[in-house]
Amino acid sequence: MLRQYGDEAKVLAGGQSLMPLLNMRLVRPKALVDINRIPQLDYISPTAGGGLAIGALARQRAVERSLLARERVPLLPEALPFVGHFQIRNRGTVGGSMAHADPAAELPALSVALGAEFVLAGDGRQRVVKAEDFFVTFLTTAIAPGELLTEVRFPALGSDWGWGFQEVCRREGDFALVGAVVLLQLDEDGVCRGVRITMFGVGGTPLRLPRAEEAMLGQKIGRPNIKEAARLASEALAPGSDIHASAEYRKEVGGVLVGRTLEAARQRRARGDPGR
Repeated sequence: MLRQYGDEAKVLAGGQSLMPLLNMRLVRPKALVDINRIPQLDYISPTAGGGLAIGALARQRAVERSLLARERVPLLPEALPFVGHFQIRNRGTVGGSMAHADPAAELPALSVALGAEFVLAGDGRQRVVKAEDFFVTFLTTAIAPGELLTEVRFPALGSDWGWGFQEVCRREGDFALVGAVVLLQLDEDGVCRGVRITMFGVGGTPLRLPRAEEAMLGQKIGRPNIKEAARLASEALAPGSDIHASAEYRKEVGGVLVGRTLEAARQRRARGDPGR
């Protein structure tokens, strides 16, 4: 069906993003391809090396409640309650949110921060795309006409990683005006050996902040360099303005959230329970 209709087809999984677009006539596909009767795409499975594989039809609520997800990639079930409301998560799929690629959505940002990979199948072949290459621009991904996203793979993180997740939105369940995901790798002396700072709601795709990350590498993490990283993060942002928030507001709040999430990641690592 996807090969037949090409870019005139839309895939229906949970439909929590697609149905509003259809209702508002923002998309007018010639065909809806319903994949809900493909049970082989509904799974949450372990991968070699301690990671996690999520099938295209796995519901967000299932991942949120999954003990395997909490054990292997605990940031996912901890952040999923920020996605819409539980009624939406009951039907919405992890793969569907990724494929929809709203830049203010939580799951795309989480995939970039966690270094996820996307499995795309079509025309009898399969390819794997890294999260950093998967999101192209607003509501646009690397999925080609005739391809289907079948799986999202999340690698394992070591026990020396902590994390922080925060967002600001108008109401609970709304898309984020600004959000931040931070992963922080610290050795036993509190020196930064790795850091990933990812923002969402501030551009056409989830955004990594390399300057702020580089400023922390090799440093013993404390309030002064967290404050400096927050300043660099705010400077790096170039968001747009809309009816919900100005660019200036998003820049200011973005820096504040980076500072808070870095501190949360540092404290989680210091407690010895990263991600749990």
